[in-house]
Amino acid sequence: MGIAALGYVGVGTERLEDWNRFSTGILGMQRVDRARGVSAFRMDDRKQRLIVDSRPDAASFVGWEVVRRDDLDLLGARLEENGFEVSRGSRALADERFVTDLIAFRDPAGNSVEVFWKPQIDTEPFVPGRPITGFKTGPLGMGHAVFHVVDIAPMIAFYRDLLGFAVTDYAHHPNKLYFFHINGRHHSFAMVETGRTGFHHLMLELFSLDDVGQGYDLAQEAEVVAYTLGRHSNDWMTSFYSRSPSGFFVEYGWGARVIDPEIWKAHETFDGPSYWGHERLYLPDEVRREMRSMAMDAASRGLRSGEPINCPWLDSVIAQE
Repeated sequence: MGIAALGYVGVGTERLEDWNRFSTGILGMQRVDRARGVSAFRMDDRKQRLIVDSRPDAASFVGWEVVRRDDLDLLGARLEENGFEVSRGSRALADERFVTDLIAFRDPAGNSVEVFWKPQIDTEPFVPGRPITGFKTGPLGMGHAVFHVVDIAPMIAFYRDLLGFAVTDYAHHPNKLYFFHINGRHHSFAMVETGRTGFHHLMLELFSLDDVGQGYDLAQEAEVVAYTLGRHSNDWMTSFYSRSPSGFFVEYGWGARVIDPEIWKAHETFDGPSYWGHERLYLPDEVRREMRSMAMDAASRGLRSGEPINCPWLDSVIAQE
C-alpha cells in the first residue's frame, strides 16, 4: 500500500473569476471549463490538476494518487480499523475528478482528503495560459500542499502512521513544522502548527528560473506578492509566494532538490526556513524582524544550498508523464 504523489487540489471559492485570472495570467495554467460554476486547470498531460468550485457548499480538498487499485481497499480498511469514516467515491464523483476510482475521508483536523487510482490523460497537449517552459510534475506529482494545524501531534500520527508518509525534516522554531515525502520530491506535504486550520500554501515548481522571475514581476504588478523571492534552506527551492484569491498562498519555484527516499534520514533543522529572501510582507514588523534575523544569521555563516542537479533522464521522464 502506498501513496505515490500529490495528484490534484480542489478549492471552494466565491471568487471564481479572480481564480481564472490568477491561475492563467500569473501561474500559467491552462483553463478547461468543466461545469457551471466550476473551472479546472491543467499543468501537464493530466485532464486537470486544480479544480476551483464556486457552487454552494463547495469544499476544498486534496487528492493523493496510488499506483494500484488494491491500495484503495487496503488504505480504506486501515483507516476504518482506526476509527475513521471512509466513503467510496461514486461513479459521478470519479468522472468529475477524471479518475477511475477513489475513496474519500477527513483527517484529524477535518480536512477533506481523497485518494484515487488511475487518472485520465488528455490527448491534447498542454497549452499554458502564459508563455512558460512548463511545470515539473510527472513522478514527483503536482507539487506540494501545506496545512495550518491547531495541534500537530495527531496529524503527524495520521499522515505518517496511517497514510504512510515519511518525515523528511522538521523544526520547532518559530513554529512546529513537519515536512513529509512520498517520492523524490523533498516534500509533497507539510504542516505548520499555527493555531489555525486550512491551506497554508500550495507549491508549483517550474522548469525555468525565468518562468519564476517573470511570474514574480506579474505578481508584483497585480499586488499579490506575500513572500519576496528567496531560497529555502531545506528543499533548496528558489521561489516567491503570492496570495491566492482565497487568501492562502501559492509558492512558485524552481531548482528544488530531489532526494532518494530509500536512504533519506529524518532530521531536525535549525537554520531557519530560508537562506535568503522570502520576506513575509504580510506579517507585523516585529515578526518580520525575527524572521529576517534568521536569514542574517545564515548569511553570517555563509550557508549555501546545493546546486540543482542537471538530470536529462529525470527531466525527460517528467516531461513524458
